[in-house]
Amino acid sequence: MKKVFSIAVIFMFIFLFAGCGSTAGSSEKEAGASPATEQPPDPSAISDSISPEDLKASINLDMKPNEAGKVMVLMYHNIGNEESEWVRTPSNFTNDLNTLYTKGYRPISLTDYVTGNISTEQGLTPIVLTFDDGNLNNFKYLEDGSIDSVSAIGLLLDFHQKHPDFPLEATFFIDGDMPFKQSGLASQKLRFIVDHGMDIGNHTRDHVSLKTASSDTIREQIGSQAQFLKILLGRDDYDVNTLALPYGERPSDPSLAAYLISGSHAGTVYNNIAVMNVGWNPGRSPYDTRFDHSSIPRIRASEMKVDNVGLYDYIDYFDKNPDQRFISDGISQIITVPEENMEWLSSIDGKEFYTYRPR
Repeated sequence: MKKVFSIAVIFMFIFLFAGCGSTAGSSEKEAGASPATEQPPDPSAISDSISPEDLKASINLDMKPNEAGKVMVLMYHNIGNEESEWVRTPSNFTNDLNTLYTKGYRPISLTDYVTGNISTEQGLTPIVLTFDDGNLNNFKYLEDGSIDSVSAIGLLLDFHQKHPDFPLEATFFIDGDMPFKQSGLASQKLRFIVDHGMDIGNHTRDHVSLKTASSDTIREQIGSQAQFLKILLGRDDYDVNTLALPYGERPSDPSLAAYLISGSHAGTVYNNIAVMNVGWNPGRSPYDTRFDHSSIPRIRASEMKVDNVGLYDYIDYFDKNPDQRFISDGISQIITVPEENMEWLSSIDGKEFYTYRPR
């Protein structure tokens, strides 16, 4: 998992170590170091060596961190020349990224969201980017071997290059037997995505509704696709363990819903840590006891037929209701919330709560 700290926080840690005198040997070493010659410290090493109280002291409460707030999980499908309900033009998609960037939103991985491993820069808000179906317009290689600059991957790479503080994080949910619809390049594309810190998710083998499917069909659709994608990827250290429901439809029989999370097919066992709906509202904080990793809502990232609950509707909503928005404290080990927001919260993996009264 990634641990990302803002430069300001890192320098604050260095300052604390250099001047607080809590460990004499360490303080003397830091005080005598030459900033012109020494490499900057590794953020993960810093975080592991600082006490929870010192971590809390580094949090700027004037930024009103609220890690009980809501998180937008955005659902995209296609990038194309003509805007439609399920298609975003390259210029509109880039405008989405620019708007999110200037409004203080930063992508995190779906895995980090559901596990609560959130270290988005202090004062900013995590979001999750997802793409369904794995169509060619999501990831296309040109004849010269370069990536099509107006495909989703090309646009994300370009935006990240121009804005390095906008992390290259997205999950691509794949159905069918030819990911990204370019013969002979499926494995190369899947490896590129994972090697660059993005993720591959399961969208079932045949993109069939699971609403009336039997238990055998559900397990086959999920298990066979998970196995197929893992073989294509060719990496033992990577699990395809997130699922986007085709059409957002869940089994009508509640007893079969458990197979969305775990099951087996033809000797392949799958365990999904996140199941994505086609919802209409932001997701709860992963620290909220009402958060359900088996039923995560998504917001349609479009401006057509969104019934006033699309991406820009919620951007406007959070502009008007900032107290409802997840605001990061920048430190994954600490969960910082205003005192009045503690009612539904629960810690994950021993993370410490830090409560305060907003000024």
